[in-house]
Amino acid sequence: MRVLISADMEGATGVTCPADVEPGTDSWTRMRPLFTSDVNAVVEGLFAGGATDVLVNDAHYMQRNLLLEALDPRARLLTGRHKPLGMMQGADRADAVVFLGYHTGAGQQGVLSHTYLGAGLTAFRIDGEPADEGRMNALLAEQYEVPVILVTGDDLVCEAAQVWVPGVRTAAVKECVSRYAAICLPPLRSAELLRTRAEEAARDHGTSSAQDSSSGSRRGGVRHHRFELDFHAPHLAAAVLAVPTTEPNGPCGIAFTAPDATTAARTFKVCTIVAGAAMEEHFD
Repeated sequence: MRVLISADMEGATGVTCPADVEPGTDSWTRMRPLFTSDVNAVVEGLFAGGATDVLVNDAHYMQRNLLLEALDPRARLLTGRHKPLGMMQGADRADAVVFLGYHTGAGQQGVLSHTYLGAGLTAFRIDGEPADEGRMNALLAEQYEVPVILVTGDDLVCEAAQVWVPGVRTAAVKECVSRYAAICLPPLRSAELLRTRAEEAARDHGTSSAQDSSSGSRRGGVRHHRFELDFHAPHLAAAVLAVPTTEPNGPCGIAFTAPDATTAARTFKVCTIVAGAAMEEHFD
């Protein structure tokens, strides 16, 4: 069983403020070992549950956050930017996916809640429903017929995950108090929780995969999606309208329809890059 871990940092053990996840800060340097520890705990649990290969995709910001020298030697690390499938690079070759360190989306409650852009994106909807990075990535996993077997982060992203993937196992390493405050489990306790849930998720997946194989069942995942993005200022929407297939959607919003989840996710990424470039340093 080949498992992809898509590892974001905002939902990692102990992370509560922007400096914790901003490369180069003292707080980020302090949190890198805790982030790596979360990954190692999940890796250990996955192998105990029957995984034969684990690829970890460092999916946060500049995507060079995890400490390779401290990584469980049974795993492999995908580090660096410009991956065709972004946070989900490797999903096309996996049998299951884990969303580690995830967070809630723009305009939602949750520790460090956002969607790609820090404060520039105020709301994000997929097919008319409030969405976030987790739901977008779950749709991409669905397209590749790869089940999401575990989601980790704060308690609110674990609740949200039940909407994207009903019945998915979750592990909440902290309880949201506000966007910048949380009740956190100490690393030893969060590692135990993550290890246990990962082992359970892997064992359950192995059992269900055997049943699916014997019955010949498969999931169809290619379908159209409409994405709607609301920005905090009209000039950002105006800039993003230069992206092909986008259309106005209110004074500060844009929308587009894509034929599949991969195309939608790639178009979304282009939109956020353009919006980020359009922000003014002192008057964004």
